[in-house]
Amino acid sequence: MNPLEKLKHELKTVLNLRGASALLQWDQETYMPDGSGAIRSEQIALLDTLSHEHLVGPAVKAPLAELVNLDNGEVTAGLSEDENRLVNEIWRDYHRAAALPKEFVEEYSQITSMAQQVWAQARKENDFAKFAPHLEKIIELKFREIDYLGVKTTPYDTLLDFFEPGMTSADVTRLFDAVKERLVPLVRRIADSGVNTGVELLRKDYDVDRQWEFGVQVLNDMGYDLNLGRQDKSAHPFTTSFHPTDVRITTRLNPNNLLSALSSTIHECGHALYEQGMDKDWFGTPFCDAISYGIHESQSRLWENLVGLSRPFWEHYYPKLQKFFPENLGNVELDAFYRAINTVEPSLIRVDADEATYNLHIMLRFEVEKQVINDKLPVKELPELWNNKMEEYLGIRPDSDANGVMQDVHWSFGGFGYFPTYALGNLYNVPMMNQAREELKGLDDQIARGKFADLREWLRTKVHLVGRRRTAAELIEDITGEKLTAEPFMDYLENKYQAIYQL
Repeated sequence: MNPLEKLKHELKTVLNLRGASALLQWDQETYMPDGSGAIRSEQIALLDTLSHEHLVGPAVKAPLAELVNLDNGEVTAGLSEDENRLVNEIWRDYHRAAALPKEFVEEYSQITSMAQQVWAQARKENDFAKFAPHLEKIIELKFREIDYLGVKTTPYDTLLDFFEPGMTSADVTRLFDAVKERLVPLVRRIADSGVNTGVELLRKDYDVDRQWEFGVQVLNDMGYDLNLGRQDKSAHPFTTSFHPTDVRITTRLNPNNLLSALSSTIHECGHALYEQGMDKDWFGTPFCDAISYGIHESQSRLWENLVGLSRPFWEHYYPKLQKFFPENLGNVELDAFYRAINTVEPSLIRVDADEATYNLHIMLRFEVEKQVINDKLPVKELPELWNNKMEEYLGIRPDSDANGVMQDVHWSFGGFGYFPTYALGNLYNVPMMNQAREELKGLDDQIARGKFADLREWLRTKVHLVGRRRTAAELIEDITGEKLTAEPFMDYLENKYQAIYQL
């Protein structure tokens, strides 16, 4: 077996161990008994440590050393362009993992596993003081992680690079400033328009079992293979993948918010289609892995917003939805429903935010995270800072920490640097969708008939099967012929909402 084949074989072991850990985490968020948290943390920590040891151990290190200089990543063997990229990406993963001691990996896994369970309880009880000591430990671990990895421009950039390789906080700031320059006036004009979109329609009582049934129908139509996955309920909707043949999603049901569960279901299905659409022949390697978290988010938010909030989508699905909820929607015209689901208004909860103000939530979190990591802001000051930033960015102040600083799960698993990728996903997906319309003639007509196969396969070819052969920046330029800017996204928002709000 040559070194490259040996690498591919050993990396499958790493991914299978990670998959077993992810399965335990999925169970932790869905079906695990409340009293099982401590032993589950130990189990997850053991598997995470074993996968880390295998990645940095001799079984991977030896064949990798035959192909690349382990110190600087320079490929030393005569490889094809594709093989060269593969080895470079494997070395990147190895190099990052090798910088982290085994004891640190075990401690980090155990502390974050417990912290996620404490966060869920603390949020339910609106008790930030219960979660704060765990968050302090996690932040201390993040500082240690940065020391091990080395500072990239700023400490925060070291963490951001894991989620969005090659992107710096300066890049994010430049893009976010361009969005903010046009988004803030747009939101203000919408607020001053005096147009009533009838959003109260969505807040009536909607049976959750019927919501679930309708969502599953949409999942099937989108092409999510339920023979290779399943949907469950969780406090925070998420997608987890153990292999392209086992990709699971969750959603959150609210009897007084019709759009919440449906948007979550479509959103997570977008993530799942990415995972199911990868080339399983390369499983274990970077070629069966997402390019970045931002590109992953581009897929979920493309389906959730650009498809799921579009008029063509509801030309097909609204009559079906009316049959599920005749008492609330039977006498409501499509135009009225379309306006209601596309209401723009500041809100406390990010996951329920509209597609315009959503980006302000992300900018807020980006600013807060930089203060925590770069300026070492004390945890005790987070609730007040959060509330002040909510007023600054959205003009509203949280009524509780549960609806404020504790609303998202990310910090409990150490996800500092993750949040910017959500807004980057919006910036990536609009130029993608514009190009899809150019290449797939009559795409909106297909969507209006509930036919998604062409779009799904276009995305699979252009994005899912690429793996990490390209960076996010390279992928966007490959697809569109242009570098990433904020303009396509803001053009989309302005054109859509000027019509809805008669601006």
